[in-house]
Amino acid sequence: MGLMKPLTSHVTVWIDAPVDAVWDLVSDVTRIGEFSPETFEAKWTKGAKGPAVGAHFAGHVKRNGVGPTYWSPCRVTVCEPGEVFEFAVGTDTVAVNNWGYRLSARDGGTEVTEYFRLEPALPLRLYWLLLGRLRGRTNERGMRTTLERMKQVLEAPGSDGKEEQ
Repeated sequence: MGLMKPLTSHVTVWIDAPVDAVWDLVSDVTRIGEFSPETFEAKWTKGAKGPAVGAHFAGHVKRNGVGPTYWSPCRVTVCEPGEVFEFAVGTDTVAVNNWGYRLSARDGGTEVTEYFRLEPALPLRLYWLLLGRLRGRTNERGMRTTLERMKQVLEAPGSDGKEEQ
């Protein structure tokens, strides 16, 4: 199993917007439906009102953009404003997957890296061995689409992400 490809991948996009504006967007899970090709809505749950470690939310997912459709319970695991927003997908006791965004100021804008990481449990390792290449490409396309759509919103004239000239 040492030769198995890692259960992770990422996509990085530079956005011409300040880190704070990008952070506000990536950490507002209620807006993910505007950007993601699979998760078409999300809502804070269990009394959560916004991003904080331990906050719960649910994502309404249409797998591969075609189905099946289901709600995925999620919990924020890393919340460092302006730097990292990460969440686990699964229950409080069994996480299946982790998704996140890393931000860094670069060249007057923000470099944003979206990533996912499957938990290293044996069933997930077998899944990745059998379907990982296909699912990895799907996830990479989805992450690129999500980030490019966010970039369009943040770079639009008059947006909160970029001052008008």
